Amino acid sequence: MDARPLLALMALAGPLAAQQPAHPMDDAMMRHMGPAMRKVMLYTPQHLLARKDALGLTADQVTGLTRLRDAASAAEEAAENEAQAHMNEGEQAASAATPDTSALRVHLQAAHNAMWKAHWAMIASAAQARGVLTDAQLVKMQTWADSMQAWMQQHRQMMKPGESH
Repeated sequence: MDARPLLALMALAGPLAAQQPAHPMDDAMMRHMGPAMRKVMLYTPQHLLARKDALGLTADQVTGLTRLRDAASAAEEAAENEAQAHMNEGEQAASAATPDTSALRVHLQAAHNAMWKAHWAMIASAAQARGVLTDAQLVKMQTWADSMQAWMQQHRQMMKPGESH
């Protein structure tokens, strides 16, 4: 999906967002979800399929993961198309001679909800894909996730040597 229309609409919708009270849960969720969501995303079917040899996936596992991947891709694409349609409608509302901020808000919220559907499809497929793995495969994935996390921490420390986490 081309992000330019979304960015343009978000720039236009900025004053609307400023009128809305901030929700403290949104801020807290963003701070705490980062590493947890990155870990969940390691289990997306496409990531597991890319590591099928290293994980020693069986033919049945490959078939199941392929099915999950294809279903998630279809759901994501449908949601992205829905979001794009609302972004286009929102752009029209914003660029009218007299911008209709009510319509802009409705379409921006609908686009946001559609993108949430796309993210949910990916997250749900990752949770389901994790369930396809054996205990030994889960251990391999956990080891890989831990080493990736350690690398990211080292990288952050190198980039910002004065800060400690």
